[in-house]
Amino acid sequence: MVKRLILFAMAVVIFGAISLVSTPVQAQAFTGSNWTGEYFNDANFTPPAAFTKVDQVLNFSFGAGSPTNGQVTLPVDNFSIRWSGTQQITTPGTYQFTVLREDDVRVTVNGIVIIPFTGQDIGTAQVVSGTVSLNVGPATMSVEFRTFTGNASINFYYQLIGGGGLQTPGFGFTPTVTLTASRTALPPIPPGALTATVIRASVLNVRDAPTTGGRKLGQILRGETYQVLGRDAEARWFLLQLGGYQGWSYGYYLFINGNEYNPPITSPFGTLGVPGGYPDTGVVVQSTATLVLRDVPSVAGTQIGRVTWGGFLPVVGRTGDGYWYQVAWKGTIGWVYSPFTKITQGDINNVPVR
Repeated sequence: MVKRLILFAMAVVIFGAISLVSTPVQAQAFTGSNWTGEYFNDANFTPPAAFTKVDQVLNFSFGAGSPTNGQVTLPVDNFSIRWSGTQQITTPGTYQFTVLREDDVRVTVNGIVIIPFTGQDIGTAQVVSGTVSLNVGPATMSVEFRTFTGNASINFYYQLIGGGGLQTPGFGFTPTVTLTASRTALPPIPPGALTATVIRASVLNVRDAPTTGGRKLGQILRGETYQVLGRDAEARWFLLQLGGYQGWSYGYYLFINGNEYNPPITSPFGTLGVPGGYPDTGVVVQSTATLVLRDVPSVAGTQIGRVTWGGFLPVVGRTGDGYWYQVAWKGTIGWVYSPFTKITQGDINNVPVR
């Protein structure tokens, strides 16, 4: 009898110990599989697709290059990709979808946008996420990626972050998009000044030129207001006074508290970093390759800088044959080989021969 009681007590202890061991929610990241990728020759998903292929995971770093299927290659700028697929959910609960992106991304789950497009060139790597509650069964997913200029990369995954799921068929969602921004102190605004307030973006880039290809100087946030100093000729881009510097933002995302054509048309020379003593010729070129910045207009010249692909360069001089431009790049004056640039503003004949 005593032996039986001892065995019973041991069984109770062992059972109790086993029952106290719970299975934790696994922090497993899912990438999905068998994604149908449609690759387009522009940033707007304009059909037909240049090519279609199946991708197992959405983890790409194109850098300054572009996608290819071995036969067709997309342009290095302004391309888009739409991946779609049906993924099987095996555990009900709340799932977090995360994208490490270096350009614009939209994620849709079962027809609901979890991570929206920003409508602008991101210009730097960001991590964004959104959550949705899903039941067991198939879930249709779409990841749309578009790039404008500069480097392009994307890394997509999702994971279960809470149990429970939904008790009835269907799904619900509570987006929790997280964006990072390099903040700038709000500068004082003179009384009566024309101002711009960010209204159509959570985070808006500020650039050194009135174009999405301009180098990003910083970011401003929804609801912030800044003094308007100038505009481009079409009043689409506006030069703003920020904390300690000036930069350009796209007018679609701004509310201007007056006539947007009242600010003076302003050259981007001031924000592109041209040292004093050099003329504002009004000519700006964009590099179509990674360029060597040299001290003299010759391949034998000493390299004094490296111009990134897609960089904007104010032109302050040129050679008589037109094969070399004297430009400003990040505050340094040097020479670049002109066939690897394209004129985006001004008349090259107005640039002095040096």
